[in-house]
Amino acid sequence: MQLSFLYRGPLESCNYGCEYCPFAKKVDSREELARDRQALERFVSWISARRDDRVGILVTPWGEALIRRWYQDALVTLSHMEHVERVAIQTNLSCDLRWVERAKPDRVALWATYHPEWVERDKFVAKVNAMRALGVRVSCGVVGFRRFAGEIAELRNDLPDDVYLWINAAKRLERYEDTDIRSFEQIDPLFRTNTVAHPSLGRSCRAGASVVSVDGDGAVRRCHFVDEVIGNLYDGTFDASLRERLCPNETCGCHIGYVHLDDLALYRTYGHGVLERIPSAPVWRKRLDVVS
Repeated sequence: MQLSFLYRGPLESCNYGCEYCPFAKKVDSREELARDRQALERFVSWISARRDDRVGILVTPWGEALIRRWYQDALVTLSHMEHVERVAIQTNLSCDLRWVERAKPDRVALWATYHPEWVERDKFVAKVNAMRALGVRVSCGVVGFRRFAGEIAELRNDLPDDVYLWINAAKRLERYEDTDIRSFEQIDPLFRTNTVAHPSLGRSCRAGASVVSVDGDGAVRRCHFVDEVIGNLYDGTFDASLRERLCPNETCGCHIGYVHLDDLALYRTYGHGVLERIPSAPVWRKRLDVVS
């Protein structure tokens, strides 16, 4: 069986403080960090024993995880498991990246978000290039604020030609005109898909069958956006919970959710790069006129 896990432990802290971000607005205590570490180590141990399946993992923390040593160690350990085909993580790429040298690089992928308010572009690009030199797959992204349009175009020009730069629509905070969308589509041809809350009620989705969301206690949900718990990794109820279900939500507007909707056919677009958000064939242009 081919299974993908979206893991999100109790970690809630971040070393950035983006004003628009609904996450990472607290400082975790030592006790909370210890609980997060224990939860992650338990998950890694469970994955280690799950050797009859081919496994993919995307870590989707509320905060920034890679500044914590236990997340670095977890990715290294998972990358060396023969049945783990890919372990990816969402990150702002601010951590020391020497841990990657201990990993099996062709099984590690980074979903790296650029925050122009918090890091200089050349430093971010240098880290992307360093990861690529080690053989790690990297996709880069940025929140699509119109005020950052010029900076986003500069980033596209500075990144290697074959690095995909995705743009997340700031749906709650921006009202995009069609000219804005077409401008961002020059950088990310898939941007328009992210501006939409896709109708999903009653539609078929891989979530709950071949891809599931897991929290730090091992509770399994079909995805991050459906609250119903369908099983648990650690009490023997997980395998019986895996089956096709129709989506109970009216809409799905986040990439890590709607990418699994069958009628959008995005698995054809991303192929083996679904977890790390890398299309299977280049869909972007390299050189751009910088937007003023």
